[in-house]
Amino acid sequence: MKSLIYFHLCILFVYVFLHITKGCETIDTTLGFVSQPLNQSNFIIQKPYDVPLEQRYKFSKGVHKLWVIKTDKPHSNTSHTHARSEIRIQGYDYSSGVWQFEAYGYVPCGTTGVSIMQVFGSKPPHATTAMLRVYNTSLFYYTDPMILSRLYNKWFRLNVIHDVEQNNVKVYINQVLKYEGRGRGGTSHYFKCGVYTQDHASFYMESRWKDIKIFRRHD
Repeated sequence: MKSLIYFHLCILFVYVFLHITKGCETIDTTLGFVSQPLNQSNFIIQKPYDVPLEQRYKFSKGVHKLWVIKTDKPHSNTSHTHARSEIRIQGYDYSSGVWQFEAYGYVPCGTTGVSIMQVFGSKPPHATTAMLRVYNTSLFYYTDPMILSRLYNKWFRLNVIHDVEQNNVKVYINQVLKYEGRGRGGTSHYFKCGVYTQDHASFYMESRWKDIKIFRRHD
């Protein structure tokens, strides 16, 4: 009888251990991918059209700092979108294949109601295939699910993989898979990061980025 109880306790322990550790395995997401050359010319800064660049963007010691005020104008005088200060990756727009964005991100305390990363392009009526938003102290895939809590004031590694043919998006935080789901279609895509005002935004929004890389899967 004791041996049977011990056996069941062992099974229970294994089950609980696997449940707790599920989704905590670190993965090298870049295996099978080829890094694409990037330089400052690939980083197009989209900022309020009536504000000088240096008032919404700074690059120093390898860190891109982008900030915006809730009441700022959009990035062009013909746009009806919200205020933003974003890096738009130029030169690697894609319509097929498997592509990956990698960078280290940082969000200071107080920033909320803002998108900090996008996979742009989708079928109408949407504009994006993926969007990561900050609400209060956490990072969300759009508004749900939450993929990282206690986000503020610390660097995190972000990898986003978009498989166009499979219409699949994966989001990794610190090399751990946090989200996998369907994309939104579309015929042309590119990556963006920075700050783009969403609902319930704070007056001041900021994010910082370093070691930005773009990969394409080698087939």
